[in-house]
Amino acid sequence: MAERIIGILLILGVLFWMGANLVKAPSDFFQNIVTGLNRGALYALIALGYTLVYGIIELINFAHGDLFMLATVLAANMMVNWLGLEQTNAAGFFGLGLTMIVCMIFAATLNVSAEFFAYRRLRNAPKLAALITAVGLSFIFQNAGQLINGSGQKPWNTVFDNSGFTIGGVLIKWSFLVIISVTIVLLLALSYIVQRTRQGKAMRAVAQDQDGARLMGVNVNATISFTFALGGAMAGAAAALYMEVIGTTRYDAGFQLGLFAFTAAVLGGIGNLVGAVIGGVIIGVIQAMNAGGYYGLGSNWSNTVIFSILILTLVFKPEGILGKRTTEKV
Repeated sequence: MAERIIGILLILGVLFWMGANLVKAPSDFFQNIVTGLNRGALYALIALGYTLVYGIIELINFAHGDLFMLATVLAANMMVNWLGLEQTNAAGFFGLGLTMIVCMIFAATLNVSAEFFAYRRLRNAPKLAALITAVGLSFIFQNAGQLINGSGQKPWNTVFDNSGFTIGGVLIKWSFLVIISVTIVLLLALSYIVQRTRQGKAMRAVAQDQDGARLMGVNVNATISFTFALGGAMAGAAAALYMEVIGTTRYDAGFQLGLFAFTAAVLGGIGNLVGAVIGGVIIGVIQAMNAGGYYGLGSNWSNTVIFSILILTLVFKPEGILGKRTTEKV
């Protein structure tokens, strides 16, 4: 009862803080909302990969963020060095779509390979072994990114500029509409695959009981590999969009963004697709409001604010917003 009361008070505190920013500076408030939704959609796409893998084998794949980083490096090189696309026109958007598909295939293939060569052999081992392996893969991916991209931040020209349209003094960039649209489409596609297809039924069966699913004729290994492929594809899509919006690549970018996305997955209810998107949006909005709001602490405190949310979520509502409380079987 006490935990529930404290949780309600925390939610009311956040709402009061948001309301105070709205009253003090309405224009800045709505501009920060747009910025937060933009960031949150990217976090959500990365978080979908976390939540898919955890939902089926209960593995926190800490290498997922660095998989995303490698895909950003691929996206940058493909758009600028290989296709030579740096302008906002039809060719640029067509190239972005093509690059996104290539990055999704690349990240999906790399994620499936990681599952096959590393995680599959540890499936019956203690969970700590798989977790340590995920951390090890994270360092391998980081070193590969450092070798390809260099040790510093690398700027790139992008097809997105600062153009858009204004509503009530709030700038809505075209890149914002692209990111939101892609996120919605991918979430609907994932939801359809999981809920309506034969492969989705196999995924849900394996997530519930691997041995039972195997007895019913489900190919467990193929189903888990398919799940890793979906998760990797989401990271690839996020990477292509991130590179075009931010315009930089960095070998350690996946570490921080991966942790932000993991926080979003936990907040929304890890294992829940819609929850991952909601968590990503909430994290993005709070981060933007903290950095640009009148009563914000500033961008230097963004990490503190976000990880405080993670700690409070784990303490007071570990199942997340849309997650279900479960009892560990012993």
